[in-house]
Amino acid sequence: MECMSQTLIEKVLSRKCGKDVSAGEIVILDNVDYVFTHDASGPLVVSKLNELNGGIALDPNRVCVFIDHVVPSSNVNISNDYKALKTFALEKGVNFHDQGCGICHQLIAEHYASPSDIIIGSDSHTVMGGAFGAFATGMGASDVAIALKTGKTWVRVPESIKISIEGSLPKGVFSKDAILKIIGMLKADGADYKCIELCGSAVQKMNMEERMTMTNMVVEAGAKCGIISPDQATKKYLEAMGRGDKYDEVRSDHNAKYENEVMIEADRLDPMVALPHMVDNVAPASDVAGKKVDVVFVGSCTNGRMEDLRVVDRIIGNEKIDRNLRMIVTPASSDVYLQALKAGIIGRLVSAGAAVTPPGCGVCIGALGGIPADNEVLLSTANRNFKGRAGNPNAYIYLSSPATAAASALYGVLTDPRDVV
Repeated sequence: MECMSQTLIEKVLSRKCGKDVSAGEIVILDNVDYVFTHDASGPLVVSKLNELNGGIALDPNRVCVFIDHVVPSSNVNISNDYKALKTFALEKGVNFHDQGCGICHQLIAEHYASPSDIIIGSDSHTVMGGAFGAFATGMGASDVAIALKTGKTWVRVPESIKISIEGSLPKGVFSKDAILKIIGMLKADGADYKCIELCGSAVQKMNMEERMTMTNMVVEAGAKCGIISPDQATKKYLEAMGRGDKYDEVRSDHNAKYENEVMIEADRLDPMVALPHMVDNVAPASDVAGKKVDVVFVGSCTNGRMEDLRVVDRIIGNEKIDRNLRMIVTPASSDVYLQALKAGIIGRLVSAGAAVTPPGCGVCIGALGGIPADNEVLLSTANRNFKGRAGNPNAYIYLSSPATAAASALYGVLTDPRDVV
């Protein structure tokens, strides 16, 4: 009997189901690897769990609670939520990452995610875990509570869109530019409940940090998940994080059936910018060069990693940021913060005029500090630019790579990084 040809996500889900599955099937995953929540959605998850009598069937080592959205707490209500979540975590014996540790998605990458894992989080950017070859997806509070209660979840196996990026990214162009280009091509609903499978020689050349940026943003095209085949870059990262034994290879079949296949020539990509107020409203940075920028934010689960800070450091160096502009830098985790401190990057950024904040979501969600004033332009390395996303519906958010953000911080206007790198 001929074996079924499968996409990468079908392969991963088949492993967990113990049988071959294909797109469109509804399957029960009865061995979820990790379930997590955070301060923004955690109180509701706990409330839903209590409605189910509060027990957790899942191994506590596979459950995580993160304090990352408002760091540190800005009011008594948030502080009370933090206290309640910490009490819950300690009572249940689950992994607890307190404020200052970092953003949940970054910490999942640093400490937990591995190939073929099933990762469920109460946050849409849980999809970032797909950079490891995992099935990682965000769910609502009720579904997360049920996964905690039973250790199981259900999913409709998504159809896949195969996006091959071939060649090499040119100087000044980064994975953030590639994913913005892809979102602009697919549009905000172009991959609704699909899996975006990223592959090709350009993706193979990316390190894990660059890949995380790509999978982090697939949800902005409506995707259920994104995924990249594990390879030597994955293995190297896992070994560096102390879980090299978790490495495993899984590949799509060469004749797998995809809903759509797209090929992108990497060397023809430009630095990209998402214009207000939609992520799919993209344009080359050169088209909007010269636009006055009031605030630059470097950080978030999309671009707050060490590789991103190195790029910013190379561009700004010992220069000063434009005196009419504010720059805020937020490392994605305490590990990133400490690495950047040891490398002298934090010191140079502070000397350049940037404000460096504790690890967390920061300006991305407008929950704590850095909120732009009316009619100001915020250039952000985050993942969303919806009206009001950064805390002020009367401001304008542009999204870019860290390179574009750094170049713009130097000159006070939106700047194509190829002009300075």
